[in-house]
Amino acid sequence: MRALIIEHEHVSTPGYVGERLAQRGYDLTELVVVPAERFTDPGVERVFPAAEAYDLVVALGAPWSVDHTELIGPWITPELDLLRAAHAAGVPVLGICFGGQALATALGGRVERSPRFELGWTRVHTDDARLVPEGPWFQYHGDRWRLPPGAREVARNSVCSQAFVRGRSMGVQFHPELTPATLEKWLVHGGGAKADELGVDTAALLARTRTEAPHARARAHLLVDSFLGLPAR
Repeated sequence: MRALIIEHEHVSTPGYVGERLAQRGYDLTELVVVPAERFTDPGVERVFPAAEAYDLVVALGAPWSVDHTELIGPWITPELDLLRAAHAAGVPVLGICFGGQALATALGGRVERSPRFELGWTRVHTDDARLVPEGPWFQYHGDRWRLPPGAREVARNSVCSQAFVRGRSMGVQFHPELTPATLEKWLVHGGGAKADELGVDTAALLARTRTEAPHARARAHLLVDSFLGLPAR
């Protein structure tokens, strides 16, 4: 089985999600959209493969907004086409944060700014704890989606919708893939400045993430298992 992992930039990797997919027998193909040398100028040209070549697609997070086409226009439209084609072909799509917003947009929803930026560990209100446990889950986003037609929201908090499913595809606003090593990279590449702006103690945030790691891994594995078990319509 083949899984396409869309990594929008070099500091976001599949972490616990990729680990569980590999354990479940998936061969991971990692596609980095924006290379390290273009991180501050992300408007690169990128060719995406055919969705039907894979058994599953995962779209990870990114520091940009899905609707900022003046910044990421050369590649966001082809990616939305890929996500739309994958879903239409019955290839399950898991969208995480930016990837979830992209999935929602591809399926007829849209993205908008959140009423406040979320950075840190939070619990969510879930309608199905077997599909999306309450957490805590790591949040790092300033945007949110508007649900696409036919989607079923399964989790939320006071800021935004936190998870939805449509057929075998699923979007989550939080970061089940996050590892302490990933957070360290995010803090270096803009996250530290954002944390200072929000008054978040980065040392405490890293310490909490390291303490949470074994539990976060277990929750991420459960979420992946539940996603893989979503029935086709």
